[in-house]
Amino acid sequence: MTDAPGGIRGWRPGRKGVLWRLRFTSLRLRLVVVFGLVALTAAVSASGIAYWLNREAVLTRAQDAVLRDFRQEMQNHAGALPLHPTQDELMRTAGQMANSSQRFSVLLVAEDSDAKTVYGNSGGLNGFSLEDVPKSLRTAVNKQQSVTDGNKEPYHLYWQRVTEHGTPFLVAGTRMIGGGPTGYMLKSLEPEAKDLNSLAWSLGIATGLALIGSALLAQAAATTVLKPVHRLGIAARRLGEGKLDTRLRVSGTDELAELSRTFNQTAEALEKRVADMAARDDASRRFVADMSHELRTPLTAITAVVEVLEEELDAETGSVDPMIEPAVRLVVSETKRLGDLVENLMEVTRFDAGTARLVLDDVDLADQITACIDARAWLDAVDLDAERGIHSRLDPRRLDVILANLIGNALKHGGSPVRVSVRLEDDDLVIAVRDHGPGIPEDVLPHVFDRFYKASASRPRSEGSGLGLSIALENAHIHGGDITAANSPDGGAVFTLRLPRDASVLTEETDKGEGEGDSSKGNAS
Repeated sequence: MTDAPGGIRGWRPGRKGVLWRLRFTSLRLRLVVVFGLVALTAAVSASGIAYWLNREAVLTRAQDAVLRDFRQEMQNHAGALPLHPTQDELMRTAGQMANSSQRFSVLLVAEDSDAKTVYGNSGGLNGFSLEDVPKSLRTAVNKQQSVTDGNKEPYHLYWQRVTEHGTPFLVAGTRMIGGGPTGYMLKSLEPEAKDLNSLAWSLGIATGLALIGSALLAQAAATTVLKPVHRLGIAARRLGEGKLDTRLRVSGTDELAELSRTFNQTAEALEKRVADMAARDDASRRFVADMSHELRTPLTAITAVVEVLEEELDAETGSVDPMIEPAVRLVVSETKRLGDLVENLMEVTRFDAGTARLVLDDVDLADQITACIDARAWLDAVDLDAERGIHSRLDPRRLDVILANLIGNALKHGGSPVRVSVRLEDDDLVIAVRDHGPGIPEDVLPHVFDRFYKASASRPRSEGSGLGLSIALENAHIHGGDITAANSPDGGAVFTLRLPRDASVLTEETDKGEGEGDSSKGNAS
């Protein structure tokens, strides 16, 4: 007899995978997950291969030992039976065979002298029976093979693994050559299955430990990598906040160290560039301030002379020569413009230097606007819509500058009448100045508050300095307010001034900030 392997067709369920796309905002989390997935894949693969190899080795070793013992028992005991044994002889022989070292169950099948099939098993009436043998195995055992040069025997030993009630069994069978009983063997593989289960649990625990170890390793690696990145982020934020002296400590020669060096070089170049720009800006402000102060002395003398000339022009005696009267009037006009320009420049330098301060007082809005209009003889050209009794705590002089610039700009570039309305919104003052002119072109709107911006496609060139609206906006900002420019749907331009009713809180915060700034400046020096 020779061995011929048999096998069980296993069913392998199909797998339907679902792809989950997870978006992680944390680089640390992504590193830990990637490390964990790699470690899990490696551990599962290694554990699976180790389990499969050990499983095959354990089952093959147990199987070979059982089949050798069964074949030997068939030759020693079943081969000694007569050609047509009785059932008692089969029962006795099966019991003898079952007492082998492997302790398997035996079933012998033969025909007695009356050609009747008789059975003998090692377990009595409730023992191993023919129904416990798979039909395919019985067919293979009883099938007679052709004897050839490659196949010397007509019958072979066949085996098959089966599972009943969760317990694995090895079933084998063979037929005696030359006549005699057919023998079947049933061997439980439960001890081997328990060993394999223990091995699976051990490999699972090892996989879990490997996963935990990889997560800890990933955490350590992420900390090593992300700590310099975190420091770089903090330094970049400080640099963005204007702290240009921020630098990173560089250690090592890796890519992160090179990145830190590049950051330090960039910060140093930026600090130098900003310092140069600040120096040039300070020099420009000092130049404007010095020039304005230097111009005031000769301008005062010129103004005095111009006032005398203007009185002569208005005098009834007509002492000014008519030939030079236009020139005198031009000098008077341009001197006034020069005086306004110098005053505006000095005001601008105060804003740029941060020395502009509020002098607060209780103001009645209706009286303040009326006084502003009356002082400039605009009563006939301005319609005022303001209730009396709306009081606020503001700087009257700066409010007058804002109103004068807005109303004067509307009268100069828009159409009469100019309407000024006052209302309260969420404890804020809202003053709207609307003209009836052609409006402001859309491409000019973003630039109306720019310094020296006077060009317009629809309006004539201004005779002013181009600083009025800019100064008005600065005065609104120092109050904690704002000015916006827009075109009215009904035609004309609308400038909207929004101011807090009480600017006292703003001045207190400014004074506190100056104290802190002076303290820090002293420490820095």
